[in-house]
Amino acid sequence: YAESTLTKTGQKVPLFSATTLDGIDFSSKSLKGKVVLLNFFATWCGPCMAELPEVEKEIWSEFQLEDFVVLTIGREHSKKELKEWNEKKKFTFYIAPDSDRSIYSKFATKYIPRTYLIDKKGKIVFQSIGFKKEEFEELKHKIRELL
Repeated sequence: YAESTLTKTGQKVPLFSATTLDGIDFSSKSLKGKVVLLNFFATWCGPCMAELPEVEKEIWSEFQLEDFVVLTIGREHSKKELKEWNEKKKFTFYIAPDSDRSIYSKFATKYIPRTYLIDKKGKIVFQSIGFKKEEFEELKHKIRELL
């Protein structure tokens, strides 16, 4: 897995910008001052579909009123595909398409889900591949520490 990861903990988050399904523009610069959970997923990915309901229930619902953003990015998905998918899923965190992998390719070459926790200064403080309960608990702990 390591060779497919292009980022390291402790480094500044790569420059990126994304537009959510609601038309909100985010960029690595505009997110400074907030703690950010950045997640790359695909609608056909089993571990992604196990992880995202947990993000909604155990992270977003608890921290959404703080200086905190959950931005999930659908790798190789169009806005239309993600809108239709989320009409069924009803996730309330931010979802943005990355149809050509232009955002994903700044972080990794392969494997999803990928989760990054970015502190208020724009540094990556946690990153993981896949969905494991122990890592998810560690992630929640780190979010609490940063907020």
